[in-house]
Amino acid sequence: MTPHLEAIVNARLVGADGLYTLRMASGRFSAIESQVGELNASAEQLDARGNLVSAPFVEPHIHLDAALTAGEPRWNRSGTLFEGIECWAERKALLSREDVIGRAEQTLKLFAAHGIQYVRTHVDVTDPQLTALQAMVEVRERVRDFVDLQIVAFPQEGILSFPKGPELMSRALELGADVIGGIPHFEFTRDYGVESVKLLMDLAQAHDCLVDVHCDEIDDPQSRFLEVLAAEALSRDYGSRVTASHTCAMHSYDQAYCSRLFRLLQKAGLRFVALPTENLHLQGRFDGYPKRRGITRVPELLDAGLKVCFGQDSIRDPWYPMGNGNLLRTLDVGLHACHMLGIERIESALELVTDNGAAALNLSDYGIAVGRPARCMVLHGHNPYQVLLNQSPVLASVRDGRCLVQRQISQPAVAGWE
Repeated sequence: MTPHLEAIVNARLVGADGLYTLRMASGRFSAIESQVGELNASAEQLDARGNLVSAPFVEPHIHLDAALTAGEPRWNRSGTLFEGIECWAERKALLSREDVIGRAEQTLKLFAAHGIQYVRTHVDVTDPQLTALQAMVEVRERVRDFVDLQIVAFPQEGILSFPKGPELMSRALELGADVIGGIPHFEFTRDYGVESVKLLMDLAQAHDCLVDVHCDEIDDPQSRFLEVLAAEALSRDYGSRVTASHTCAMHSYDQAYCSRLFRLLQKAGLRFVALPTENLHLQGRFDGYPKRRGITRVPELLDAGLKVCFGQDSIRDPWYPMGNGNLLRTLDVGLHACHMLGIERIESALELVTDNGAAALNLSDYGIAVGRPARCMVLHGHNPYQVLLNQSPVLASVRDGRCLVQRQISQPAVAGWE
């Protein structure tokens, strides 16, 4: 294991001018000091070389149990969400403890190399043996030195539409799941969908755990389970602990309905996860032209004061055959797809893969501040704009004062930059 660092010198911070020294002791930030000019780094210090130092990336939505299974046992030829679910049902029957652990750890090491230190994974619990769930609980302990892992009990084939679905959800919590999931738009009927939301909220309150629901991941503008989830969260005063993932149908809602919906969303205070690359690929599959792309209303939600973050969703699985673990790639795609390339949006863009993701995971000890865990990363660029232009791998990732990753800049600086 690498020795503890004493400090990071010659660092730039988001929203601040000049250079800074970030001092560390006992695995926590002990001081943040403004510098006068550049300093020579000692052997116990990490030299940021004038690059941006940020809190670590947060991956708020991934399916580690399905990672790296694209083409097994067959490819998703139509590219639809529904054929993906069918392919996964076939692959799920072949799961073993060793299979899940091996692929999950390989993916998490890939994430760590890209500066991700916090991950929320959805794990399919529509399996009477709960093979993947039990394996992921073991993975959580095995990877704790380089990533914090939250596990969502996710009913891929529905809670009420799958045999003994409610019992499996309860059993998953007993085995160690951290978060309650749901998929109301995939239940057999609207009534089942509404009932499933109430059931999962009851479970969350009974076990005092967080909620993260696959909500309205469909192009159908009549899929309106988000309002059900928000109303339940509001009535229970649970909103900041509830995340709505995908909400693709919102892309197709009319303005009059959205006006009413947003009033409820603001009162409830839900968190939102958008999955730009996945939903650009999956949505609009039943359209002629023009084709929907189904990404939720990210800028509108942000302007309403709600926390929205970006996630990858899949890494080479039946739903999405691509993915490399780099959240800067996801952020770049999302900013383009959501018409968010105004300079004000760019300057705050890193929040979509850092602070807002931390809010979705309900992290209480996250960020660069005195007394908090010394967890951060060095990005290639003086500011978020340059970081996005460079699209470079992280230059360093520090966890509890130890350097997990360190690499040299692999591309020249843009001409004219200092």
